[in-house]
Amino acid sequence: MAVSKRTGRDPRRQTIEEHQQSRMARPSRACATQAQRRGFLRSGLGAIIAGVAIAGNSLETAAQVRDDDPATKRLPDGRLQSDAILKADYEQNVKDARELTTLAKSIELDFDKNDQNVLSLALLRKLDDMEKITRRIRGRVRR
Repeated sequence: MAVSKRTGRDPRRQTIEEHQQSRMARPSRACATQAQRRGFLRSGLGAIIAGVAIAGNSLETAAQVRDDDPATKRLPDGRLQSDAILKADYEQNVKDARELTTLAKSIELDFDKNDQNVLSLALLRKLDDMEKITRRIRGRVRR
């Protein structure tokens, strides 16, 4: 136990009077906590109001972005642009599918004509064309 040379007692220990005087000299912890809470709430309310104002501005800009969205754009005849694109893609897919079937039939005939050890260059070109058409169809379907 450490004893102070000046007072002759432990500096960590206070008398009841010293304790009461020190409490009166400083505000109570409860008051300081309440003041901190008030300040926090005021700053929190200010932050909430600012956040709402910013969110309102972002909602307006989001609405403006949606107006520029191709899904909501209309063509001069009144149709939605997205519907027109889907219809054109569908028609092109049907056309490419028909071309694929004709190529497949011609490849089958070429296999029947050729020997088992010989493949013609025309057959290889047709196979490459089939791959290209298949990639085009796949790309349109994935959009």
